[in-house]
Amino acid sequence: MELNSNSPTGPIETRWERHRFNLKLVNPANKRKYNIIVVGSGLAGGSAAASLAELGYNVDCFCFQDSPRRAHSIAAQGGINAAKNYHNDGDSIYRLFYDTVKGGDFRARESNVHRLAGISLNIIDQCVAQGVPFAREYSGYLDNRSFGGAQVSRTFYARGQTGQQLLLGAYQALERQIGMGAVKMFPRTEMLDLIVVDGRARGIVTRNLITGTIESHFSDAVVLGTGGYGNVYYLSTNAKGCNATAIWRAHKRGALFANPCFTQIHPTCIPVSGEYQSKLTLMSESLRNDGRVWVPTTKRDKRVPSQIPEAERDYFLERKYPSFGNLVPRDVASRNAKAVCDEGRGVGESGLAVYLDFRDAIERLGASVIKERYGNLFDMYNRITGEDPYKEAMRIYPAMHYTMGGLWVDYNLMSNVPGLYVIGEANFSDHGANRLGASALMQGLADGYFVLPNTIGDYLASNKLEKVDSSHAAAREAESSVHAVTRKLLDAKGTRSVDSYHRELGKIMWEHCGMARNAEGLKQALALIPPLREQYWSDVKVLGAGEELNQSLEKAGRVADFFELAELMCRDALDRNESCGGHFREEYQTPEGEAARDDENFAYAAAWGFQGVGQPPVLHKEPLTFEYVHPSQRSYK
Repeated sequence: MELNSNSPTGPIETRWERHRFNLKLVNPANKRKYNIIVVGSGLAGGSAAASLAELGYNVDCFCFQDSPRRAHSIAAQGGINAAKNYHNDGDSIYRLFYDTVKGGDFRARESNVHRLAGISLNIIDQCVAQGVPFAREYSGYLDNRSFGGAQVSRTFYARGQTGQQLLLGAYQALERQIGMGAVKMFPRTEMLDLIVVDGRARGIVTRNLITGTIESHFSDAVVLGTGGYGNVYYLSTNAKGCNATAIWRAHKRGALFANPCFTQIHPTCIPVSGEYQSKLTLMSESLRNDGRVWVPTTKRDKRVPSQIPEAERDYFLERKYPSFGNLVPRDVASRNAKAVCDEGRGVGESGLAVYLDFRDAIERLGASVIKERYGNLFDMYNRITGEDPYKEAMRIYPAMHYTMGGLWVDYNLMSNVPGLYVIGEANFSDHGANRLGASALMQGLADGYFVLPNTIGDYLASNKLEKVDSSHAAAREAESSVHAVTRKLLDAKGTRSVDSYHRELGKIMWEHCGMARNAEGLKQALALIPPLREQYWSDVKVLGAGEELNQSLEKAGRVADFFELAELMCRDALDRNESCGGHFREEYQTPEGEAARDDENFAYAAAWGFQGVGQPPVLHKEPLTFEYVHPSQRSYK
């Protein structure tokens, strides 16, 4: 299969505008004749549903939460990037474009990234108009702070609650359209399959999570804004409900899955404290603006941090990367934290943590300023650990946080299945092998507010779509497939809980396909996962019945998908014989221990096609070319 990205050519500064002009339009009076399904109601899905309805389309929006306000976007803390250059410190659209391509280790499309950088300016204007309470300077201007991988301040924020405030802006826009009847909302409803008619996405099969009712919904196009797949690792910073079922079931219906091994480990999370944990807690990257990362110079030093003198501290990020210091990109910070812990210099009882210390910032600025900037984050840390970060350094350690991989999409955000659009973290398009901090919110809102509303009309205007209903053979087959999976899970009546299998799978993935990977470990994972998957289907114990509220059944279906996705992730990581961004193969590193890319053989997006459970997937390659930011060894020193 030849992958056509539909990326425009010509001067990169005008590509998006010229591309938009060439897209076909739907007459305003005709928009109400079309129905669009949007799955997901976070920043990407919620903004898309609201924007499409505002244009005049009829929108059905689905979320498994009881309200769109509970989408996981609410958990984003630190901020959202935009090249406004309010600090007059040298920022520009081109610099944001450059930083993002470089930060992604040259594994993203230039056209997509430049469009994202340009749209970033509009996002801030949109959110301010909605009333999002961004932090402001004393003068009243919007404030900015710095994030990793950049030497300018371009991150807009609302204390440590930026995701929540942005989601409330999208939510009120969505609720307005619900009130006007343009959007029909389906809460507590989970997508379990994609309906493909004559090669086109025409609807979804869902399960009502309250009643257990399985039914089909039909549309002229389907939009997936369902987030990432970080919970395949069991322990992650994602909400427990986050899952890959929507994109994975779409993958099994023909949508290609791109770069599944590109996963992001966040360097600043509260360390694991015991086997009983079911998730981990993020401490915002923004803390690295004022916090300094260090470990003792001696191994297994058990003194409390305040008793360790300055001469016996190793500020290892500042030492190794003097130009960027503590604000190196996440993949670099995470690998270095792991390295000093592997040396035996980690702190805490487990030895798997490093210090994030605000002593100097408090002395310089005062505790009141630090509280104003990060107070809610400090309170969260105190409640979880019982330690006061105003008095003693925080302990942090990397944890699974975000996934750069996802369903393959072209420049218009459409997958290889016509009519199936994928937005936000659910697609693979903008971040390459490593996402810069504060860019997830930027991408989700760019896709939902500004890109998709322009591109989806071209598909609708270019195709004559016949009406489809539940009597169609494709709809009956999809519904039958969902019923069969549900019955198989309930009929297993095994001895082990869903969580026990998920935890075991997560340990395999973290050990062999986590912060560092190697061929031997990946082969071992590929030998362990299939038999565990088979055991899961025969020995999992799912309580309750299908025709009722049944969270055990919900989790069972999601974990079944995680087993299949985990195998693809390991296969992709094994196939990519290079290190780039968050994909760090130990065999491929520079003498200084940095990621060593192989641009000659791996400068492509790996898009995998599903061939059946247990069958080798088919690899399709989209070559990546770089006209403006020429690939080089990333250096943050």
